[in-house]
Amino acid sequence: MLFETKPEVDIHEMSPVALAFVGDAVLELLVRARLVGSTRLQPNRLHTVATHYVSAHAQCRELEILEPLLTEAEANVLRRGKNASKASVAKHATVQEYRASTGLECLLGWLYLRGENDRIQQLFDAVWTEYEPERK
Repeated sequence: MLFETKPEVDIHEMSPVALAFVGDAVLELLVRARLVGSTRLQPNRLHTVATHYVSAHAQCRELEILEPLLTEAEANVLRRGKNASKASVAKHATVQEYRASTGLECLLGWLYLRGENDRIQQLFDAVWTEYEPERK
């Protein structure tokens, strides 16, 4: 992964929303890097296509692919993220989609902060292979 990190705060004491904050950036970077490396799209088109992977709706669908692949510890982190209290909901997502996307981002943030970059790549590769984004 791009940066190695050793958090000063115990990862078990971090809120799921804080983990999701990191996981959101991890997913965004993975999607952008994969798109740039596999297409010749112009920047404005790159952004449009990337949103087909990083929206709450898309992340909810991606999670359906990943859930059977998760370890028990990963499933527990995912559950924490899904159950995290949030002040708002994305305007283009259902509550269920928003909770699922927060759970996925929480999981990715947790894996990243633990230095489990190979596992992140494994899960992302599964999504990239199996997920078919909806075209709008």
